[in-house]
Amino acid sequence: MLATRNGHKLRELARLLDGSAGLPGIDLEALAEGVVLPPEDGRTFAENALGKARAAAAATGRASMADDSGIAAAALGGAPGVRSARFAGEGASDQENLDKLLREAPEGSALEYVCAIAYVDPAAGLERVFEGRCSGRLTARPRGERGFGYDPAFLPDDGPGSLTMAELSDEQKDAISHRGRAARALLAWLADAGARGSTAG
Repeated sequence: MLATRNGHKLRELARLLDGSAGLPGIDLEALAEGVVLPPEDGRTFAENALGKARAAAAATGRASMADDSGIAAAALGGAPGVRSARFAGEGASDQENLDKLLREAPEGSALEYVCAIAYVDPAAGLERVFEGRCSGRLTARPRGERGFGYDPAFLPDDGPGSLTMAELSDEQKDAISHRGRAARALLAWLADAGARGSTAG
């Protein structure tokens, strides 16, 4: 169970966790109707992700996971951080948030994408959080039609050439993105836990 109602995140995480990276995959299901998620008022991405995963697991009794992610601008003292989705105010659109970042941070300033993925399995009594990061720079103007959020103005440091996240193919983005790195850490841990379990049995 994926504790989100963000269609972009559901599609991206479903792709990242499908097992194509050479690790056992996870089949994700959309959040069940009626499950109430807590407000994202934690001080860190990990706190927010864990709160959502716990709520989904408690409501359904099933293994659940949640993602919380955002962007940190060095020129803004790490803002917007955990407020990335509402940087321009409650209910702000992706475009409004991006426009505010472009107004307030100078071109070329250092950025970092951060993603925390929480995994909660109530039957096994397991709780884990996996974090991924991707550093980059702010472009002068948005470029590209792919991705979402701040991707059109994020130029990754380890990307291919001078392409923004929104100009990369899915495969290129998955290889370097904060969410891709966190997802692979989760899959590696699950594969290792499964191997230990089969050996112990």
